[in-house]
Amino acid sequence: MNDNLLIKALEIDWGRIEADSYLRGIEALAGLERLEFHRPITFFVGENGSGKSTLLEALAVAAGFNPEGGTRNYRFSTFDSHSELCDAVRLIRGTKKPAWGYFLRAESFYNVATAEAEYSRGGGRPQYLHQKSHGESFLATAQSNFRENGLYFLDEPEAALSPQRQLTLLLEIANCAKAGSQFVIVTHSPILLATPEAEILTFDGGQLHPCSYEETESYQVTEMFINNREAILRRLLREDVE
Repeated sequence: MNDNLLIKALEIDWGRIEADSYLRGIEALAGLERLEFHRPITFFVGENGSGKSTLLEALAVAAGFNPEGGTRNYRFSTFDSHSELCDAVRLIRGTKKPAWGYFLRAESFYNVATAEAEYSRGGGRPQYLHQKSHGESFLATAQSNFRENGLYFLDEPEAALSPQRQLTLLLEIANCAKAGSQFVIVTHSPILLATPEAEILTFDGGQLHPCSYEETESYQVTEMFINNREAILRRLLREDVE
């Protein structure tokens, strides 16, 4: 375990989860009692519904962030949808405390941008996120909040970004991690997953476990499509007609 990390591990007390909770039916989470982090950048990958964002959200809330996103100072709620998992998660922290942090989630970013505009009226420099394109506001938020010794939770940050902007984000993440920050990221992006020295944990196969970049479905499906585009499209479209 890396003693230089801001968060070294998490533990889940399943005694605090209701017996009929849907969380117990998420295969990759149901048997998870402890998860250790070994590198400054950790990616969660897996199919939709496999529990990635559920665990990331619980981690972020347990670390003190607003369930809908933002910094630790954000305290708004438009819809209370986060799971009870955050109440059962205990974080094993490192010796140093994060100097800053941010929880970026694609699905509620509009609400965060609105809250940012309201908060900026009380002081601070406004970012005018609603006046930028979705992708520009995503990247601007990352660039203005990524700092050394920071703790960051990112849920599908590629959602609004072009491939070129994903490369820009990859560079921002890598440089920030070198400056002592820690990231836990849910992504389907084969570009972001290529970030050097990152650990990739997959939720597929019924148990959370490490995998290589080339083993991720994001990489394999993308490679297969690029190398066999015409044949794959012919097969898909023919099956659709039938």
